[in-house]
Amino acid sequence: MEEMKPCAANSPPLTPLGFLERAATVYGDCTSIVYGSNTVYTWRETNLRCLRVASSLSSLGIGRFDVVSVLSPNTPAMYELQFAVPMSGAILNNINTRLDARTVSVLLRHCGSKLLFVDVFSLDLAVEAIAMLTDPPILVFIADNEEEGGADVAYRTDKFSYSYDNLIERGDPGFEWIRPVSEWDPVVLNYTSGTTSAPKGVVHCHRGIFVMSLDSLIDWTVPKNPVYLWTLPIFHSNGWSFPWGIAAVGGTNVCLRKFDAPLIYRLIRDHGVTHMCGAPVVLNMLSATQESQPLNHPVNVLTAGSPPPTTVLLRAESIGFNISHGYGLTEAGGVIVSCAWKPQWNRLPASDRARLKARQGVRTVGFTEIDVVDPGSGRSVERNGESVGEIVMRGSSIMLGYLKDPIGTEKALKNGWFFTGDVGVIHSDGYLEIKDRSKDIIITGGENVSSVEVETVLYTNPAVNEVAVVARPDEFWGETPCAFVSLKPGLTRKPTEEEMIEYCRKKMPRYMVPKTVTFQDELPKTSTGKIMKFVLREIAKKMGSSRLSRM
Repeated sequence: MEEMKPCAANSPPLTPLGFLERAATVYGDCTSIVYGSNTVYTWRETNLRCLRVASSLSSLGIGRFDVVSVLSPNTPAMYELQFAVPMSGAILNNINTRLDARTVSVLLRHCGSKLLFVDVFSLDLAVEAIAMLTDPPILVFIADNEEEGGADVAYRTDKFSYSYDNLIERGDPGFEWIRPVSEWDPVVLNYTSGTTSAPKGVVHCHRGIFVMSLDSLIDWTVPKNPVYLWTLPIFHSNGWSFPWGIAAVGGTNVCLRKFDAPLIYRLIRDHGVTHMCGAPVVLNMLSATQESQPLNHPVNVLTAGSPPPTTVLLRAESIGFNISHGYGLTEAGGVIVSCAWKPQWNRLPASDRARLKARQGVRTVGFTEIDVVDPGSGRSVERNGESVGEIVMRGSSIMLGYLKDPIGTEKALKNGWFFTGDVGVIHSDGYLEIKDRSKDIIITGGENVSSVEVETVLYTNPAVNEVAVVARPDEFWGETPCAFVSLKPGLTRKPTEEEMIEYCRKKMPRYMVPKTVTFQDELPKTSTGKIMKFVLREIAKKMGSSRLSRM
């Protein structure tokens, strides 16, 4: 058997780009993209459009390992570029549209971007950002005929060399797209929410994204021809790899420029949406709006990020959303842990089902291993649902590393594991549950307080809409929990700070009770809907020592 070895016939590089080529053959006449009132494409058309753009990029001198950036919300062009850019041999870099110009310029400089696609409503941001660069990228303007003010009239500035439509018109539909030489070749570069002084550019290879895309479809049991609504920004970890996955199963991509609850409900009705993704805050917003009437058909929702509060899960499922909960990171390429549901759990009361569903779960079938280890000894913690440790993992979709950051890469990838920085436990049944980010653990008087546990209790208060708990400095205890709360609209009487604290006293150990409750109309969020705890930490730090420090 020793002579049996890999050869060119049995080991061509794995890549998710081939999904589009197959979709054009198998699902050629099926709808691939729907956007606004008039934009509809088939998979055959999408394939040709992507080939044309890739051809034009190649003719502009863009080639293997060049970085091409995109500054756009979830429009048809944004979806197409997930294929078109790497089909030219380039590395795709999606940039968060909510960043400020300085941060965008830092990212463009850090990755050495050669070309930047810019959505019509991000023109000012892009122009301001490249003004800070000595070697700016080529700018390509993306019009939006479905939005007022989004037509090509804005393509008049001398800063823009081409428009997206130009590239499609001039491109060759017969272009032979550039296949990777190795499946380990980089295909995407995603920046995490690092600081502008030390951006963390996560690099993934073709092989990792290929496996991640198919693994996500299997784990979520996505059938052929789903109707997928883009509530999750594609610039957030490449939309958890679903741009490529939906092509693999010939689905319909319903594009959505921005979150709008009434519009989302209309799109669900009009297009028969079957699947969508989003952070728990998306579930909260959809289930708390006045539009939240029972759906006429079930909609599968994959949520990941912070653990969804039980009350939010119950409310969303009562409307008709079928919630699947998972866990992933930018460094993992998508969702690599999911709360695999057991049939016997269906016989449990609704509150128990929601509690189980709030756990992150077990590794997906395509991933290799997840563990929780003691930070001191490095040994696996006891599987009792109480012993806390750092979550570590290994699998084929883990990043190649951080761009231009060998020290950060070495710190994260060591001893055969990726160290996440997240804190969790493993229950006796083998299911993982996140307790917190390492930096979100509040140490008060020597006791570790999980901000997630405090938030879960506060979410049970009927007046609470959103809540985030962070550490506030305290001269006596070191730190104390500080709760930032937004209340539901239309309350006849708003609770006071003392009433919220008293509510917590009745439901949790004394050391966990927030010593401060601050009310805000709305909590600060990222473009993907995550509450920006780092902003709240700064606010809490400026408050000084807790007023009720000896409670």
